[in-house]
Amino acid sequence: MEPLVKFVQDEFVERKEFPDFAAGDTITVYYEIKEGEKKRTQFFRGVVIQRRGTGASETFTIRKMSGTVGVERIFPVNLPALQKIEINKRGKVRRARIFYFRGLTGKKARIKEIRK
Repeated sequence: MEPLVKFVQDEFVERKEFPDFAAGDTITVYYEIKEGEKKRTQFFRGVVIQRRGTGASETFTIRKMSGTVGVERIFPVNLPALQKIEINKRGKVRRARIFYFRGLTGKKARIKEIRK
């Protein structure tokens, strides 16, 4: 049954081309919001905490600070409402999932930037 599901995902689920990003990168995600009959574009800028899954079920989690409160949002990679992803900064971290980042505040919450 699994090969059949994989075949259907590969053939029929449309994949958008986004730049490669990993945990520690600061990115901006532009996505479409429908309010009644109106559509508008909203963005969410933050640090990538993790990428998980493969294929059609792949997701990534972004964390940003809104005032003093941390806000996290999980985006499926194949979300039709996703318009584009911009990479603002590349971060240097040693792990693929930086959950320890949630507990850091102030200067300790900075991630070293990779300059290219």
